[in-house]
Parts: sequence; C-alpha cells; structure tokens
Amino acid sequence: MALGASGTTGGTKPTFSEGYKSLVLGLLVTAYTFNFIDRTIIATIGQAIKEDLKITDTQLGLLGGLYFALLYTFLGIPIARLAERVSRVNIIALAVLVWSGFTALCGTAHSFAVLAAYRFGVGFGEAGLSPPAHSLISDYFEPRKRASALAVYSFGIPLGTMLGAMAGGWLAQNFSWRVAFMLVGLPGVIIAVSLKLLVKEPPRGHSEPEPHPVSIEDVTVEVAEPPKARFSLLGELKEMAAITGVMLGKWPVFHMVMGVTLASFAGYGAGQFVPPYFIRTFGLNYAQVGMIVGLVGGVSAGIGTLVGGFLTDRLSKRSPRWYSLTPAIGLAIATPIYILAYTRDSWQLAAAILLLPGVFHYTYLGPTFGVVQNMYDMRRRATAAALLLFFLNLIALGGGPPFTGWVIDQFAQFNFAHPGQTSVVSALGGLFSGGGGDGFTTACPGGVAPAGAPQALADHCHAASALATRQGIVVTVLFYLWAAFHYLLGSFGLVKALSDARVARGEAA
Repeated sequence: MALGASGTTGGTKPTFSEGYKSLVLGLLVTAYTFNFIDRTIIATIGQAIKEDLKITDTQLGLLGGLYFALLYTFLGIPIARLAERVSRVNIIALAVLVWSGFTALCGTAHSFAVLAAYRFGVGFGEAGLSPPAHSLISDYFEPRKRASALAVYSFGIPLGTMLGAMAGGWLAQNFSWRVAFMLVGLPGVIIAVSLKLLVKEPPRGHSEPEPHPVSIEDVTVEVAEPPKARFSLLGELKEMAAITGVMLGKWPVFHMVMGVTLASFAGYGAGQFVPPYFIRTFGLNYAQVGMIVGLVGGVSAGIGTLVGGFLTDRLSKRSPRWYSLTPAIGLAIATPIYILAYTRDSWQLAAAILLLPGVFHYTYLGPTFGVVQNMYDMRRRATAAALLLFFLNLIALGGGPPFTGWVIDQFAQFNFAHPGQTSVVSALGGLFSGGGGDGFTTACPGGVAPAGAPQALADHCHAASALATRQGIVVTVLFYLWAAFHYLLGSFGLVKALSDARVARGEAA
C-alpha cells in the first residue's frame, strides 16, 4: 500500500517519504491559515462593524476575543481526548467545515447579539484543529525536528493574518464587511475535502526514537505507548491530572506556558486594534490598511515564526535552554521597537518600523509547542496541545482584545474630557483618579460624531479616539516584557527536566 510515498501493511511499521510528509504539513498549514483568516478578519473590518452596529471598542474586543474564545477553549480538551482514540484527520476535516460555515453566517448578522452568537460558532469549529494537528505532526516528524515542523505549522498564523487583512480590507472597502465574512468562509469546503482525501492517519508514536536516544534532543517523556483504555470519567480525570501536573508542576514548562500566554495576550490584544489605529490616526481606508497590516505582519511575523523553530532546533544541540532563551531574547528586543512604531506621526514610518519587531517577537511559537509536545507520549499529545491552548486562548485570546478595547474606551473618555493631555502616564493617572467620565460614549456613538453634528465635535471625537487607540496599544505591548521574563526563568530548569525524564525511564548513561 502506498501512503503517498512508501508503506507496508500488516505488522510492519509504515514509512512516509519526505515529500509526502511535506504534503501533509502543507495541508495542515493551509487549514491553519484559513483558521486565522476566519478568526482575525474581524480586526481588519472591525471599524466598519463598530460604526455600522454602533458598538464600543470593548464590544469589538469581545467579538474578536472572548466570544470566540469561550467555546474554542472549553471544547478543545474534550475534542482532544476524542482525538487520542479516533481519526484525527476526520476531526480536522469536520472542524474546517463547521467554522467556515459560521464565518460565512457572520456576514448576515444585523445586530451585536447575532454576530456574537455566530462568533461562538466559529470558535466551536476551530476548537477541532490544533490539538489533533499537533498530534499528527508529532507522529510524522521525529523529536529533533518537531520544533521546526510545528513552527512551519504555526506559519499559518502570520500567513492567515496577512491574507485576512489584505482580503478583508479590500472586500470591506469595495463591497462591505458582510461580503468579506461570506467570501472568506467559502474555501473551507475545498480544504476539508482535500484533508480527508489526501492525509493518512499515521500509527500513534510513528516517529518516536528507539528506546536509547543518542542525544538529549531526541528525548520525550514516557516514550512507551500506553494501552488503549475504555472510556471512563475517572480515567479521564486521572489523565488530565497527569498531563496538567507536567505542564504546571514542572518549573520550565510552567514558565514557557506563562510566556506563550502573556505574549499571545499582547499579540491578540494589540493586533485587534492595529487596523483601527491606522484608520483612526492616519485616515487610511480599509484596503490601504489591509495591505499595510497584511504585508507588514505577514513578512515580519512569518520570518520570526520560521526562524524561531529552525534556529532553536539548531541551538538546542548545544543546550535545550535555547528553546526558552530564544523567545526571551526575541520578546525583549521586540517590545521597544513596537512602542517606537506606534508613537510615530507618519504612517509610512510606522509601517516601515513594524517590519522589524515581528522577526524577534514570533520566535516563541515553534520552541514552545515543540517542548510541550516532547514532554508527553504519543497518546497524550493532542490533550497536551489542547491544555496549552486552553490556558493560552482563555486568557490571551479571550482576554487580550477585550482588555485592549476596554483600555482604549477608558482613554477615549479621559481624552475627550481632557483635550491637550497626550501622555500615557497622565492618562493612566486620570483613569485611576476617576477623571474619565462618560461624555465620549454619549457624544460619539460608535466612536464618531453623529451625522449633522458640528465640525468641532467631529474633530474632538476623532482626536480622542485616535489618541486613545495609540495609548491602548502601547500599554498592551508592555506585556511582551512580562512574557520575556517568564521565558528567561524557564530556561534555568529545562536541561534538568529533560535529564530527569531520562533517568526516570532508565535511559541515563
């Protein structure tokens, strides 16, 4: 039997050619790309939604964050437990169909409540992709190549963000935000069918090393495959406790989880309002903003994502500490560059500077996912990925955009009541002293002055909103430094954790 490559049947372990494994990885990257197109397009067209439905930035943040993340987060673990037992390919194909359908339905919403309900549905579908995908990739690629393979998979994040921004901006500018939702949801049918027909389900643990690895990067915890047990609630609780114990109980893994969560909190939170920032601050249209955000984010974040995986796989041959040190250094470098970009008075200069920080910022994805996968055996990897995504998405995706939206709303209230004060420090001081008021929301519904309002009011609304968006983004990106600190802490115990795992299995020299 040919498995898109070479393979054998019966009791012999099948083999897959490098070309076929690249095809599988490419299809999973395609699915993840559209996952992020459908997830993040709301950031690009958010300003149009806000003005059409007359909502606040906090509500816009909820649509892009918490309302998507709730089902996405809580369904991820039960779907992952199912993926440990049944075909992961089938789960992924069905998930693509579900989230694509709900994305298209978002274009029919005529109220905040209905749009929120459809965003719940998008999250429901997208919960079925990454945990089984991480598990599949780990069975196709051996431990020393997993960070690189998972970095390639994670390339779907910047690629999806880029394509979503460009397509969403152009469609919103030339048609409407409703058409943008409908058209980006349609390709999901083709992707789902392609995955079902072309991707084979590999044996569990297919790419595990021999019982006596020759180098520390080949190590995974508990390499022996456990027997398949019948479902029981007690058994599931014990499994979850064991998996959680490794993730939260081992110092380096815990700090890497904290690092990826905080970095993603800042990324989702600031990213949700970058397109509105360029629209509100520089008066650009949706197509222009989509092109800027798409190209800048796609190029810099894409390079950073790939470099993070391949570089740390190479550096880890010297010491596994680099799986944590690389993100720590990258995030620390990226933070001041982001602040510099978002405080420029020229959109051309801001866009040019933004080409740089993503190269350092996104180095955290591949190494973190690779370490987590290498800490578990083959029948716990989908669950481990789901548990990581549970923490990451509930806090980061669920909390980041609403947090930034709320901060922007508060700054807008303060700026409206105190024109002429432009520093973040003075604005923060005004918020804590209760000096904001509610004049902005009343006078500027949807962030703009009502039709027919005096020009002075329109200018005042615009100035307060634009300055608040800049201030809110600057506050949010400071979370990258907090994330860098956790990655630094995690690097101190990573070698010992892997060494202890070898000793526990009797594999020490």
